[in-house]
Amino acid sequence: MFANLLAKQLFYVTSDQLHAYQWQHGTLSGPDVFPATRAGLDDFLAYLDSQGGRPAYLLTDLIEEDFTRLLLPHVGGRAGRKLRARRLVQQYRDTPYRTAHVQGRSEEGRRDDMVLFTALTNPLLLTPWVDAMELMQTPLAGIYSTALMGRDVLRLATARHRHILLVTRQAAGLRQTYFRAGAVKFSRLVHGTPVAGPVRALAEETRKTQQFLTSVRLLERGDVLHVVVLADPELAAGLSAGVENGAETIYRIVSVDTVLPAPRAGRLFGIADQPAAGPGGTGATGGAVASATDTLMLSLLARQAPASHYPTGAAGNYYRLWRVRLSLFASSVVLAAAGVAWSVANVASHVIARDHAEALQSETRHYRASYNASMSSMPPTVDKTANMRAAVSIDRMVARQGPWPMQMVGMVSATLERSPQIRLIQLDWRAAVPGAPTVSPGGAPGAAGLVAPTSSFALGIPTAPQQTLRLQAEVVSAPNDYRRVLGEMNAFAQRLAGMPRMSVEIVQLPFDIRPNVKLSGSVGTPTTNPDENKFTLDITWTP
Repeated sequence: MFANLLAKQLFYVTSDQLHAYQWQHGTLSGPDVFPATRAGLDDFLAYLDSQGGRPAYLLTDLIEEDFTRLLLPHVGGRAGRKLRARRLVQQYRDTPYRTAHVQGRSEEGRRDDMVLFTALTNPLLLTPWVDAMELMQTPLAGIYSTALMGRDVLRLATARHRHILLVTRQAAGLRQTYFRAGAVKFSRLVHGTPVAGPVRALAEETRKTQQFLTSVRLLERGDVLHVVVLADPELAAGLSAGVENGAETIYRIVSVDTVLPAPRAGRLFGIADQPAAGPGGTGATGGAVASATDTLMLSLLARQAPASHYPTGAAGNYYRLWRVRLSLFASSVVLAAAGVAWSVANVASHVIARDHAEALQSETRHYRASYNASMSSMPPTVDKTANMRAAVSIDRMVARQGPWPMQMVGMVSATLERSPQIRLIQLDWRAAVPGAPTVSPGGAPGAAGLVAPTSSFALGIPTAPQQTLRLQAEVVSAPNDYRRVLGEMNAFAQRLAGMPRMSVEIVQLPFDIRPNVKLSGSVGTPTTNPDENKFTLDITWTP
């Protein structure tokens, strides 16, 4: 099936007949020859019907092919394409088979574009065959010229001179194509003049062409023209011995079978021994016989077809549809392969997941059996799980809400760091828990008291209890500096009171400043009171 998709039809058209070839598995088979008559067209229609929807490549070798060189203003983009299209229509009004090739820019003046306009000036030689392919919905990939195909032949022959005249023997006659710097400039077909004739005929035709090229200023006086003659293998030796080089003409005879390495040439240019006989076809016996050069160009066209040299018109729509169909087919194959790969991956993942699930289920059964065996040896308990959960919850609550002094002492420590003049003397911390005081049962002196049960508030259940801290400190200051001592104490008390949920009460001042207390002593007299500058604060913090 894939071989049928890659198979091609190759048609070689001359002024009086069409040669039909088939390309499959890298081999060119045929030809079937159809004359340019009503009967030949009918036979060609039957031939197309028998070949199905294989893509077709049409190679033309006609005398009525014109080449015109013009200089056009250098305009790029869409405007340039429109300019060349208008000029092309003016140049060739009577044929749809026309095209333009930009071949660089002129080196003089305003550096205009050098454009080669070429066309098949007699469309009646080609239109019947194209209409037949359109009628049979044959995918026409392109219409090609043997003159323009000469560029690929020179590339294979490794001819890289500036002025080259390629001479080939085609089924329609002798074709001479002139290349300047690798670009086609001119081509002519001499009908009925074989290269196999006298060497003098080859030299005469070359001389005429060289004179014409000089007259149209393609060749200058003193330019050397390299004539590359592509000959059939049986004629190459005779031509090499007969031609003579001149001062401005150098011949090079190239045999068709030496253009490519021998391992490829045999398959590339080999034609099947028995021509394929289509319905009404005449095989290779009717009309002109295809030469090895024709086979070379057809094989090159089948292997690496360039873009169409001439427009295919409506007949090319079936080729575009064929490419869309081929793209859809290739996309469906890719999607199908991806679907198969995805399905295989899913099946493999399912098998792996099932094996893992069975292993986990087996492990679960093992642990459950071990757990049941362990629990069977223990005495039955009531709500053991609920009790353990409750104990864990109580433990976490006590750790979080219990009356621990660390947090309150930490806040006092932070305040002391901000008050370097305050020196801590003593701390007395307690939690304000509503508990039971010591009770004397008989009130007898010396009788032992009973302690009431501890409240759950002492453990922080259900809320954290209030905490109090009695702080005794002194102010480090010079003697009798009462204003500074009082200020440092007040600043320290205010910093403590600024803590979140903290209240501060001054229990004892550094000195007694009550208005009803009698003053004593002398100002400036040193004192030996050890409690001077000491104060006491009661701090209450509600978590």
